[in-house]
Amino acid sequence: MKLNLPSQAVMLAPMAGFSDLAFRKLCYRFGCDMAFCEMVSAKGLFYSGLRSLELLKIDPSEPATGVQLFGSDPAILSEITKRLSDSLQGRIPCIDFNLGCPAPKITSNGDGSALLLKPELISVILRAMVSASSVPISVKMRLGWDERNQNYIEVARRIEDSGVSMLTVHGRTRMQLYGGRANIDAIAEIKRKVSIPVIANGDVSNASSALATLAHTGCDGIMIGRGALGRPYVFAEIKAALSGTDYTPPTEEEKLELALAHAEAELAEKGERGLIELRKHLPFFFFEMRGAAELRRRINSASTLDELKRILLDRRETKLYNK
Repeated sequence: MKLNLPSQAVMLAPMAGFSDLAFRKLCYRFGCDMAFCEMVSAKGLFYSGLRSLELLKIDPSEPATGVQLFGSDPAILSEITKRLSDSLQGRIPCIDFNLGCPAPKITSNGDGSALLLKPELISVILRAMVSASSVPISVKMRLGWDERNQNYIEVARRIEDSGVSMLTVHGRTRMQLYGGRANIDAIAEIKRKVSIPVIANGDVSNASSALATLAHTGCDGIMIGRGALGRPYVFAEIKAALSGTDYTPPTEEEKLELALAHAEAELAEKGERGLIELRKHLPFFFFEMRGAAELRRRINSASTLDELKRILLDRRETKLYNK
């Protein structure tokens, strides 16, 4: 099943605790081509976990938001894929399967990147999902479990042979977590070995790294994760570089306005509980600001949107930004 992708697509990665509706909307505002919900447990959906259902909320205004499942039971994954593809057909571009999450709480259950140690099971799972789905199936993977077990070519070929429509490759092993450098040579090798669209992921945080990654790997697009946190405008920066047009980065005051817009959207979506979510998001907007630690402390103590606004507006007035 073909997945319609723009040329040199620029996507937002599914990041647990970050890729929620409010943040996705902000990234779309700056030109993101496709985003994904936070990864969802297929088993949790199978047993009607309310938290899992909340993570699947997609707004009609979102142009191309896919959902990402994790799990290791082919029967459960097949059933949930069918349910989701039938209920969300026409609203989502694809259902993605996670072969990359390195978190111990995921891998200890044999899910996420732990499945890279069981390539035969990967084939069984993906064939079941593809057969059950009325929308394209995509996959996000890592290079292997560790340096000695980098079976990415075998896994990539199994993914393609299973009928998957798109493959995103994070250029690290599970044991690397997010340390070291992403191996773009390996991503380029995968791109040469398969014919389905391949998306490069890892260490893309600005226009220069995006252009370098695309040029080196020959991939069909890039996926940005941590590089977009607090910097949703990175999509506009990269799109401008790809089209050869000028780009003007946001001023410090504009960054403050973005932080406020994010806060308002988060609280509108989640109520006061959104304040907890914002404690993760907002410090990224002010990473280069002098006094960032104190600002983070004040943000963490805010109990209402009005109080949060006062903290951010006060920061603008003190003009403690790095020059």
